[in-house]
Amino acid sequence: MHPRVIALSFLPLVLMVALSFGLGYFFWESTVASVTAWLETYGFVQGALGWLDRVGMGALRAVFAPLLVLVLATPVIVVLSLLLVALFMTPAMVELVGQRRFPAMERKQGGSLIVSVLWSLGSMLLALVALLVSMPLWLVPPLVLIVPPLIWGWLTYRVFAFDALAVHASAPERKALMREHRGTLLLMGILSGYLGAAPSLIWASGAMLIALAPLLIPVAIWIYTLVFAFASLWFAHFALAALERLRATTAVEILEAVPQADPGRIDPPPDGPGTPPFLPPSTSSGS
Repeated sequence: MHPRVIALSFLPLVLMVALSFGLGYFFWESTVASVTAWLETYGFVQGALGWLDRVGMGALRAVFAPLLVLVLATPVIVVLSLLLVALFMTPAMVELVGQRRFPAMERKQGGSLIVSVLWSLGSMLLALVALLVSMPLWLVPPLVLIVPPLIWGWLTYRVFAFDALAVHASAPERKALMREHRGTLLLMGILSGYLGAAPSLIWASGAMLIALAPLLIPVAIWIYTLVFAFASLWFAHFALAALERLRATTAVEILEAVPQADPGRIDPPPDGPGTPPFLPPSTSSGS
C-alpha cells in the first residue's frame, strides 16, 4: 500500500486497458461470430443450448459465445499483466525494498535487462502452451479451479524470483538460491496464482455481467496488477533475505577455512643471506 507502489500500478493498468479496448474494438464482433460458428459444429453444444431453451433460459444462448471469448481471453490478460508488472514495476519495487531493508547489500548485477526479458518471455511461452494444452481439463469442474492457478503460480515463481535477484545476486548465487528454495518459491507462486485467479470469478458470477464487461475489465486488470505487485514485493523480501543469509554463511565458511595462528607457537625466522642461524636458548647455567 506504499503510495509509490500504487502509483506504479497505473502504468500497466493503462497499457493493458488500452490494449484490451483496442483489440476489442477491432476484433470483438468477428471473434464472437467465429466462436458462435465454431460452437454450431458441435452437436452436444447445440443439445445443451436446446435444453436451456426448454427450461426457459434461452436468453443465455446469446451470451454463451461472448462469455466463452472472455474466458479464453482471461489467461492472456493474466499473463500480459504479470509481464507488464515484471517489466515496469518489479525493478522499482526491488530497489525500494533494497533501500529500505538491505541498504548495505552489495549489488553484483548477475542478470542484465536483456537476460531478464528473455527469461520472462521464455517462461511466458511455456505457460501459454501449458494453458492451451490443459484447456480440455477446464471442462471438469474441480480441475478448472486447480490447473490454471498452478500454471500461473509456476509462471509467477519463474519471473519474480529471477527479477528479485537479478540486480543484487551474482549468477551463481541466483542459481543456488533458486535451487535451494525452489519448493518455497513455487508455493509462494501458487498462492499468488490463486490470488490472481480471483478476478476471473467475475465472469462466473452471472451472465448479465457480460453487458458490463467494458467497466469490469479495467477493474479486473487493476486487481491483477495489484496482486502481481504484492507477489513481486513478497518475492523481493524473501529472495533478498535469503541472499543475505547465503552471503553471511559463505563468509563464515571462508573464515573457518583460513588456518588460524597458534598464539603459543614461536616460529623461527626464515634463513637467508645475512640472517644468523636460529639457535635455541641455552639451558646451561654458565652460559
